Amino acid sequence: MLALARAADQNPAFDSVWVGDSVMAKPRPESIALLGALSSATSRVKLGVGCMASFPIRDPIVFAYQWATLDLLSAGRMQLAVCTGIVAGGVSAREGGIWGIPDARRGERMAENIAICRHLWSADDVSFEGKYRSFKNVTISPRPVQQPCPIWIAANPMPHQSAVAMRRVAQIADGWMSVEIFPNLFKTLKGQLDQFLREAGKDSDTFPNIAYHNININSDKARALEESKRFLDAYYGPVFAPEMIDAWTAAGPPAGCAAQLRKLHRDGAKAITLRITSWDQRGQFERLLNEVLPLLFE
Repeated sequence: MLALARAADQNPAFDSVWVGDSVMAKPRPESIALLGALSSATSRVKLGVGCMASFPIRDPIVFAYQWATLDLLSAGRMQLAVCTGIVAGGVSAREGGIWGIPDARRGERMAENIAICRHLWSADDVSFEGKYRSFKNVTISPRPVQQPCPIWIAANPMPHQSAVAMRRVAQIADGWMSVEIFPNLFKTLKGQLDQFLREAGKDSDTFPNIAYHNININSDKARALEESKRFLDAYYGPVFAPEMIDAWTAAGPPAGCAAQLRKLHRDGAKAITLRITSWDQRGQFERLLNEVLPLLFE
């Protein structure tokens, strides 16, 4: 990952590098430590978490201190996208249970932790009285280089139960990250978000967003999707049906992958971050650079 981040940092087609996050839900490097390494391995790209699934269960004071330090180390390149971290199949419930935090409280805790971070990043001697955390006269130093330091929310609820999540994005987030796990989901949710942004007195045209999408380049689309399903099953567990993998993955020959990414852009994605759902990370990265991206920028 460090090697690919260096390669992305040297290529103007990329403007950010993202890592995943959990505490115990998935077997991967801890995101704060990994981002510290990436801040030294890169000099230009923004560095983000997509999404900070453990944000609701982390201590917000310690986290605010850690993130401010990362922003200092990276010269103001950090991009935080937080989320509730709720995962089907009981994974997040088992993780949160270690700290006595059920899934049903993650949304409220996420919102409260956002408020705490913003206060700590902008003032001295902060006092806060919340539902889950209260404290007096706390100052963290250093503060983030970015003022204000952005906090996005990653949210991809089903449209019939999306009002609470999308209204929260409009009211308290600096940007929105989402996924296309069903056909046209991103477009549908963006339409709802635009309405809530207008109600909140914000400009939907300038409100940033990013689509988090998978890619697997293969002359045989069926084989690309089959490998992507095995890859995602190994990572998340078997929680995504083949139809969901199909919607969420730019799969197949380069022209087909490019066409799927263009559709995401037409549906309102202002930026796209790509996860390679293949064990051949380096080979797929080279194909992305040499065979897919030229079709998007021609």
